[in-house]
Amino acid sequence: MKKILFYCQYHLGMGHLVRSVEIIRALAQEFEVCFVKAGTEVTGIELPAAVKVVTLPLLLSEQKQLKVADPAQDLAEIKQLRKSQLLKTFADFQPDILMIEGYPFKKFQFEFEAIPLLELAKSPQSNTQIVCSLRDIVMAQNYQDRAEVINKTCDRLNRYFDLLLVHSDPDFYPLEESFPDIQNITCPIVYSGYVAQALSDTPTTAADDAVSFQRSEPMLLVSVGGGQLGHDLLEASIAAAPILKDLIPHHIHLFTGPFIPEAKFLQLQQAASDQPNLTFRKYTSQLLKFMQQAELSISLGGYNTTMNILSTGVRSLLLPSDKDWEQKVRAEKLERLGFLQLLAPEDVEPQRLCQRIVAALTEQRFVQPSAKIALNGAEQTVALLQDFLDNKVPTPALNRLNHSQPPSQKPRQFQNLSMDRFV
Repeated sequence: MKKILFYCQYHLGMGHLVRSVEIIRALAQEFEVCFVKAGTEVTGIELPAAVKVVTLPLLLSEQKQLKVADPAQDLAEIKQLRKSQLLKTFADFQPDILMIEGYPFKKFQFEFEAIPLLELAKSPQSNTQIVCSLRDIVMAQNYQDRAEVINKTCDRLNRYFDLLLVHSDPDFYPLEESFPDIQNITCPIVYSGYVAQALSDTPTTAADDAVSFQRSEPMLLVSVGGGQLGHDLLEASIAAAPILKDLIPHHIHLFTGPFIPEAKFLQLQQAASDQPNLTFRKYTSQLLKFMQQAELSISLGGYNTTMNILSTGVRSLLLPSDKDWEQKVRAEKLERLGFLQLLAPEDVEPQRLCQRIVAALTEQRFVQPSAKIALNGAEQTVALLQDFLDNKVPTPALNRLNHSQPPSQKPRQFQNLSMDRFV
């Protein structure tokens, strides 16, 4: 069985981790996989038992500057420890493929370990093929050093990488829309389709989740990904709960995300404590199942949340983070195609948010999308890498992409509601 070492650095949230885990679940069916992860631990994310997991000592990143998680630690020592552990893992595992998530399109602050790893993989003694695992939208428009970043990215790709694997559907969002210098990349580029979580891959249902799934009231789901962003949406949703209580039958299930600052979590928890129509929690590993059961999802627009929306067909109100350009670009395009509706910044006010929620629930339907988007990216990643190892030339995957249409929206439970009470 061929071997893949998958290295994922997810210091800014959990989106990169969740997508990587979904890919690893698929890879583990055909490859021996070693997963090297470097980020804050997230409970409830399960991997196949056969996957070897190596966790590097934690480093945090703020404003592209590294810092230790524990002030008693020494930054230089932790960096050396991480690098040594990473290189030893590679040497012991001897992978056929080294797969690196995100880099070199970002995460340059971790080059102290990434470059030595790449040099080792490229040494004459190694037969390892090096693959970049990349999400759909990569280049922020507000980079002041945009030209420098683009040049550095192309240099690293062309020097070290044998394949660039983009987890997108090029008919919906090709790489050149966010990385205009694509012509300067000399390594092959292939698309896998979007990586959407499969319900069969979700972990065992926890007790708290089971209680939520047994509730009889129509479900409104509020989520903000990892929790570093979207606090205004959480606050508005909690403040909207007492207004909604007398308007529609429902129960709100609100998730703050595991990486929310503790002070903010406690503040929101206190505000939510006396709301009988709201369940307040930090995290669930079963968000996809919540979306399947929800009448309406209210969320930010991260990659994984958006894929859950597309794969379940849940009615959705999306508030792209104003600090994350990729969320805005993807969400606006999906709204134009009729997959979801966007919230404006002025909608993040309790009364206006209630109006948008009731309107979304009472409309005959969202526009039924005619576009189809490939969501089988994890499965196609396996097939592409098998072809790549066999042929050393990537086989275009476009004829394999499953351009599936989202499920039809559920029958409405709110036909008799009226917007008159907001007039």
